[in-house]
Amino acid sequence: MQQVLHRGAAMMQHHEEALNASWDDLKLFLACAKFKSFRNAAEELGLTSTTLMRRIDRLEESIGCKLFLRDQSGLTLSDEGTAMIADVTHMERHAFNVFRRASRASNDTSGTVRVAVTEGPGNFWILPRLIDFQKTYRKITVDLRCAMEQADVARLESDIAIQLEPPTNPDLIVAKLGRLHIYPFVSKEYETLYGVPKTLAELQNHRIVKQTAPQIDDTAYARILGLTSLEGIVGIKTNSSVGALYAVERGAGIGFLPTVAIALGVPLIAVDLGVSHHADLWLTYHKEFRSSERHKIVVDWLRRIFDPKTYPCFRDEFIHPNELVPMMTAAREGFGLTGYAAATPI
Repeated sequence: MQQVLHRGAAMMQHHEEALNASWDDLKLFLACAKFKSFRNAAEELGLTSTTLMRRIDRLEESIGCKLFLRDQSGLTLSDEGTAMIADVTHMERHAFNVFRRASRASNDTSGTVRVAVTEGPGNFWILPRLIDFQKTYRKITVDLRCAMEQADVARLESDIAIQLEPPTNPDLIVAKLGRLHIYPFVSKEYETLYGVPKTLAELQNHRIVKQTAPQIDDTAYARILGLTSLEGIVGIKTNSSVGALYAVERGAGIGFLPTVAIALGVPLIAVDLGVSHHADLWLTYHKEFRSSERHKIVVDWLRRIFDPKTYPCFRDEFIHPNELVPMMTAAREGFGLTGYAAATPI
């Protein structure tokens, strides 16, 4: 009888430990499942790999099962981990909903709205217009975060996001804002010194400024140009849209930039190689924010400033950069980039 009581007490203690498993540790479990690597997940979370492994060990001990199979190739969910991940994801989803409801609880036009956007449109299109926006809506703080890394709206990394790929989460509202058309450009200085290629074959005699980022396919440049490789012709690689524009403007090489750049007055020359590319801009936010006045105001404002009917640079159809310039006169006069220059080298 005493042994049965001891076993019952031990089982009760184990259940209590499992119930007391830290929600923070469960979030770490989700991150490890997503990145399939302690090292990659640790970098994303701002932890050391050792700390993360120790926390996962603690979680596995508290719930009494192994969540991952670990080998040199990385992490693979065990059967128990696979069975558990749906429940933990469901828990996370409801936890985020609690915070979202709290965020919109004050249903007025005051408070902070976090907007995540890729670096180029954020710096060169949204930010100049944000100055006028805040003059009208003095009680709304727009926290603008410009980065090529995509923010996960569903996981509260941002309230609103403008991104290059539409999310598939059914809890999110997704709308296409417009289309960025990408075209090759050089500076006048570069043209004077080296000329411009007339054909794709002539690219081998020039230098390319290449932008790299998580949302940009690293093979896209070669594929669009019909080349097997860019080996030997990339002069500068940067993960910054601003850096790429600076480098092209200072004559470092041929850069593939949104056509809106020249339409706003950046002193560049379009290089006609018979190729162009486009990337759609998607606006996304959580359904919970439909009843938040300040979020609705910001969403409506973003739709207006990217409206293709007002701004031809965002239309689906391609318009040659030189033809786009006269069509964007009003935008250039109000928010032009004439004289927007990289620092002059010493």
